Amino acid sequence: MPIYEARPEGLQPLAPTSFEAEGWRERADIQRLLKERIASLEDGLMVLTDEFSGWADSARRIDLLCLDAEARLVVVELKRDEDGGHMELQALRYAAMVSAMTFDQAADTLARHRNRASPDADQARADILAFLGWSTPDEDSFAAETRIILAAADFGKEITTTVLWLRDRGIDIRCIRLRPYRLGEGRLLLDIQQLIPLPEAAEFQTRLGEKRAAERRQKSEQGGALYRFWSGVLEQARACGAPLATRAPITGSWLGGSAGRQGVSFYYAVRKHSARVGFWFTPDGLDAYEALKAQRAAIEAAVGGPLRWAAPPEDRGYFIRADLDQGYHAPEEEWPAGQAALAETAKRLWEAVMPHLRGAGG
Repeated sequence: MPIYEARPEGLQPLAPTSFEAEGWRERADIQRLLKERIASLEDGLMVLTDEFSGWADSARRIDLLCLDAEARLVVVELKRDEDGGHMELQALRYAAMVSAMTFDQAADTLARHRNRASPDADQARADILAFLGWSTPDEDSFAAETRIILAAADFGKEITTTVLWLRDRGIDIRCIRLRPYRLGEGRLLLDIQQLIPLPEAAEFQTRLGEKRAAERRQKSEQGGALYRFWSGVLEQARACGAPLATRAPITGSWLGGSAGRQGVSFYYAVRKHSARVGFWFTPDGLDAYEALKAQRAAIEAAVGGPLRWAAPPEDRGYFIRADLDQGYHAPEEEWPAGQAALAETAKRLWEAVMPHLRGAGG
């Protein structure tokens, strides 16, 4: 469906064009622009590097290597062609090759991306920890999964069929279409749309994928303690109406998502002997943090108890959270009480903060 320009005399369709016709290059133009504004592909990503080739005996390069808020690596494969070629197969190879990356390797990759001549690994390490909301690296959770984003001018049937088949088997891979339109005065408009999964069907597909993934895990007996723990937490979250209830269980210790405002996310975290729920604020959300802090008494009264409010230099980032004293190393017969407490606390915290967050301006 075309894009229209609304003019006083009526709707005027914009002229579609192609990257090739406009002289856009894959690396120098498309990759560069998306790297500079990675949120155009997906909110909540951190670019670790472009043209990644950090493995032995291979000249292959990942267009963009990113990290998401759940500490998962994200391989971004770009093509300017109309059918995308065999980019899904290429991206799968890259995802497999990079899946063993450690936290320290990621920090080193980011440091060298920023300044190859004089990399600052300590600063990169601190920035990744702040982005993830961690005080120290959690190697068990870091890069526990690798996701794939395919971005191209369009996708042939072979690619879309393959992507749907992979998603049905638990691989988080998605297709994003980049379609250029010619505007007047030498300007271009870039329409960026997620095709797979369709945003409107994302919740249904998440539930369906969760069910199928759970069946496969149960049959193969490969589900670990964290996966089982999160399954119970999310079940309790759905029952009481807590946030992020539609997410699928994970094998890591941190589960989060957007709080509906730039720079602010909501998360659950579980350790061996403790758990927590809270709001995390990136630099783009610091005005919201300060506005909420001014309402601290009202928020804590609504939650029903004190919260932890932290900001540098007390901690590596800004957050508001509630702590609980039971983790996944408790006997499994004791899990239901802890899972219910975590979900209920998340609901109370969400309902206490969100009215103030929506009215915080910015």
